[in-house]
Amino acid sequence: MKLHSDRFALPFFRRSLIGAAALALCAGHALAVNPFVVKDIRVEGIQRTEAGTVFSYLPVRVGETFDDEKSITAIKALYATGFFKDVRLEEENGVLVVLVEERPAISTVDFTGTKEFEKDVLIKALKEIGVGEAKIFDKASVDRAEQELKRQYLSHGLYGVKITTTVTPIERNRVTVMFNVDEGDIARIKGINIVGNKHFTDKELRETMALSTSGWFTWYSKADQYSKTKLTGDIEALKSFYLNRGYLEVNIESTQVSITPDKKDIYLTINITEGEKYTVSGVKLDGEMFGREEELKSLLLLKPGSTYSGELLTESNKRISDRLGTFGYAFANVNANPEIDREKRQVAFTFFIDPGKRAYVRHMNIVGNTTTRDEVIRREFRQFEGSWYDGNKIKLSRDRVDRLGYFKDVTVDTPEAQGTSDQVDINLTVTEKPTGNFMIGGAFSQAEKFTFTASIQQANFAGSGNTVGIELNTSRYSRTIAFSQTNPYFTDDGVSRSFEVYLRTTRPPALNTGSFTVKQTGGRMSFGVPFSETDTVFFGAGVERTTIETDSSSPQRYRDYVEKFAHIPGGVGSATTNSLPLTAAWARDSRDSAITPTIGRFQRANLELDLVGNSKYYRAVYEQQWYRPLTRMVTLALKGEFDYGHGIRGTSYPVFKNFYGGGIGSVRGYTSSSLGVVDPNFGDALGGAKRLIANTELQMPFPGGGPDKSLRWFGFFDAGQVYQENQKMRLSELRYSAGLGISWISPVGPLKLSYAKPLNEKYLDRIERFQFQMGTGF
Repeated sequence: MKLHSDRFALPFFRRSLIGAAALALCAGHALAVNPFVVKDIRVEGIQRTEAGTVFSYLPVRVGETFDDEKSITAIKALYATGFFKDVRLEEENGVLVVLVEERPAISTVDFTGTKEFEKDVLIKALKEIGVGEAKIFDKASVDRAEQELKRQYLSHGLYGVKITTTVTPIERNRVTVMFNVDEGDIARIKGINIVGNKHFTDKELRETMALSTSGWFTWYSKADQYSKTKLTGDIEALKSFYLNRGYLEVNIESTQVSITPDKKDIYLTINITEGEKYTVSGVKLDGEMFGREEELKSLLLLKPGSTYSGELLTESNKRISDRLGTFGYAFANVNANPEIDREKRQVAFTFFIDPGKRAYVRHMNIVGNTTTRDEVIRREFRQFEGSWYDGNKIKLSRDRVDRLGYFKDVTVDTPEAQGTSDQVDINLTVTEKPTGNFMIGGAFSQAEKFTFTASIQQANFAGSGNTVGIELNTSRYSRTIAFSQTNPYFTDDGVSRSFEVYLRTTRPPALNTGSFTVKQTGGRMSFGVPFSETDTVFFGAGVERTTIETDSSSPQRYRDYVEKFAHIPGGVGSATTNSLPLTAAWARDSRDSAITPTIGRFQRANLELDLVGNSKYYRAVYEQQWYRPLTRMVTLALKGEFDYGHGIRGTSYPVFKNFYGGGIGSVRGYTSSSLGVVDPNFGDALGGAKRLIANTELQMPFPGGGPDKSLRWFGFFDAGQVYQENQKMRLSELRYSAGLGISWISPVGPLKLSYAKPLNEKYLDRIERFQFQMGTGF
C-alpha cells in the first residue's frame, strides 16, 4: 500500500481492503465488506485514462452507501473495460479509494520482411481486430493477429512462413509491436491428379481449372499457387463442365491436398463420380404466365432430344426471369423441376413460374464514385425512382454508364427494400479509373529504325463528365497544340456541345529528301442531338487556315498546289487557303463497354463539306465495329472503315485532307501512313482521297490469366489500301497482313503490341513487322 503523506499515516492503517473482500465474495467465501457511507472517491494509478471514465463505471456516488454488492459490480465493470490489468478498492475514513494498474497502449505496429502484402493493408487489417496504434495492448489479440497473418500467407501458398512478434515497452506505459516475417519460398503445385474420369481426359478437365502446375505464364497468373478459395471454384468449374455435357448426376467425391516436408511442393487429388449422360425428353411451363406462354416458351434454350446442359438450364431460367422483370416483376421465381428416367437416361423438365408481386424502384444508389459527380452518372439512368421495375432499363442504364469510359468496372444489384414486399433498391457500384491520358506510340523498322509519337489529354474534368484540356501531340512527322472542350450534357435533355481551337504542323513521312510542311490553324464547334438510346446526330461548323510550304525537293502535287493558289511558277514557296467546313455526323453505340467490349456494335458516319472556301470539297467517313462472343472466353471483333473525298465545282480534292493507311489502327505490318501511291521521284507516300480498311481480331484471355479482360492476346487479319481521287478502287490492290498481338490495360495505362507478317507486299512497300502503342493515365 502507498502512504501519501504523514497526515494520513494513522488513518491509512485503518484502510479496509474492500477489493480483497469483494474477490472473496466472488469466490464464495464468507468474508464481507462493512457497509459505509461514501464521503469522497479518489482514483490512484491512472496515467492515460481520465478519472471521469473510472467514475462512470462505479455503481456508487458520494453520499451513498457502499456494500458488498456494489463492490463486486464495480470491480467487474472496471475489469470489463479492458483498460486495466489490476483493480483494487479500498476504504480510508469513508473515502473510497480506487487503485488501478493500466494496461499499456500500443504506440506503433510495424512489419519487417513483408513482400507479399503492402504494409498499409496489413496495418489496416490488424487494426480491425484490435491491434493498432492507440489500441490497448492485449497479448491475446496480438496472438490472434499473428495467426491471422499466417493464415493470409498460407492462402497465398507461402507455407514456409515464419512470424515472430516483438513487444517493446517505451515511455508513458506504451509498447511497440513488431511483426518479423520470414516469408520463405512459395509452395507451388507440382501435380494435379484426377481420379474416376472415364469420358474425359485429365488434360481436358485440368484446362477448366484456375489452378495449374507451373508453366510459362504462371509467374503472372499465379495459377500454380494453391488456395482453398481457388480449389472451391475449380470444383464448381469441374461440376459445370460435366453438367454442360449431359452428366446430370456428376459428383466430386473428395479432394486431397498434400504438401512435401520441405513445404515447397503441393499435390492435389480430385475424386470424381461421373454418372451417366442424359438427354432431354421434354420441356414444359407451369404457373402464372399472364397469357404469354408461347412468348416465354420461346425463351427456353433446352430442347427435347438435345443433350442436357446445366448452363442452358440456368440461362433458360434467367431469360424467363429477365423477361418478367421487364414487366415489373423483380422477384420472379423460376424453378425447373426434373423428372429423371435412369433406365432410358432421359430427363424432362417442368419450369414452374411464380412472378411474385409487381415491384417499384424505391432508391437508386451510387457507390464508388470518388471523383465523378453523382449527377454525371445519374443522368445516364433510364430506370427512375418511383417507377415500375424494368430489367431492360436497368441493364441499359448500366451499359450507358460503362460506355462513359470513366470506370474500370460497373456492376448493378437490386436488393429487396427492407420492410417492404413490393419495392427494390438499385445499387450501382463503379470503380474509378484515371481519365487523363498520356499516350505514346512507336514502331521499329530497318529503314527508319525507331519512330515515336505522343499526346496528352484530360477527360471527365474534375468529375464533371466534360472533356477539357490541352492536347499536345508530337512525333517525328507532326506537332499539334489544341484546346478542346466537350460537354455531353450541354442541355438537360442530352444535347452535347464540343469546340476546339488548334494549331497543327505536319511533315508527312519521307524516306528520301522530299519535304514539305503543312500548317493548319483553326477552330470548330459541333452539337450532338440524341435521337434514341444508342443513336446521336451531330451538326457543326468550323473555320480553318492552311499554309503549305514547299522547296525544290517537295512532291509535285504539293508544288502544284502552291503554284495554283499562290501563282508561283514551279510551285516552290508557300500558299495559304481558307476553308469554312460544315459537318454532319451520325453515331450508334450499343457496345457493352467502351474499354473492353465483348458484344454489341459501334457505327459512325461523318460528312465534312466546304462550299465557300478556296478549296471546295466534301469528305465522308464511315466506320463500323462489331463484337460477338464465340464462347465465354473468346470474342470475335470486326472493324471496317470506308473513307471518300472529292473536289467540288471542278476543283481538286485538297492534298492536306488526304487519308493515310498503314500501321496500328489500319493495316499492321506496313509502316505507318505508307500505303497508296508514292511520289515517283522520292518514293514518299502521298496519301489519297479514298481509303478502305478492314480488320478481324479473335480476342482471347492471355494464357494463364483466366477470364481477366484487362490482359488479352489476339490473332488478327488486316486488309486495306489508300487510293487517289481519280483512281479506281480495285480490291486486287489491297494489302493484307496477319499476326499476333497483346492488349493489356496495365497499371500505367493501355498497352498494345503487335507482330505482323505482310502477306502480299509489293515493290516499294515499306514493312514494319513489330509495332506498339502505350499510354498512361493520371
